[in-house]
Amino acid sequence: MTITLNVNGRDRTVASSPDTPLLYVLRGELRMNGAKYGCGLGQCGACTVQVDGKAVFSCLTPIAALPGRAIRTVEGLGTIDKPGPLQKAFETEQAAQCGYCIAGMIMRAQALLDANPNPTDAEILAHMDGNLCRCGTQMRILRAIRRAAGRPA
Repeated sequence: MTITLNVNGRDRTVASSPDTPLLYVLRGELRMNGAKYGCGLGQCGACTVQVDGKAVFSCLTPIAALPGRAIRTVEGLGTIDKPGPLQKAFETEQAAQCGYCIAGMIMRAQALLDANPNPTDAEILAHMDGNLCRCGTQMRILRAIRRAAGRPA
């Protein structure tokens, strides 16, 4: 069985079983390695992508739920040569230590900024609660999101 997914504005036909988690299809079939496998339980956020503008855990989202919906990954925000504004802010603030969680952090933060371009610190902290950084760069991540929102970092 094939399923057509819209990933970063482009229709992609995949042959995985409908109950396959999106994360496995992104990484294995589409060779998009931005989203990471973390806990596999929706508890760490390393796999976060956007579906219809909302942050979701791709490790828990079966592809059967996704036809006709817009999937956005960190690869859809920018490139190494031309990073998106939020990616650039993460780079400027040196918000990555080991970097494993960063794609998920960026995708969750982008969902917030898309819905609320000028969030308060409390709104940022509440929104980012579902993603973990085990390296302790949370304050740098907060500064990066402030910077991308046009606020003093």
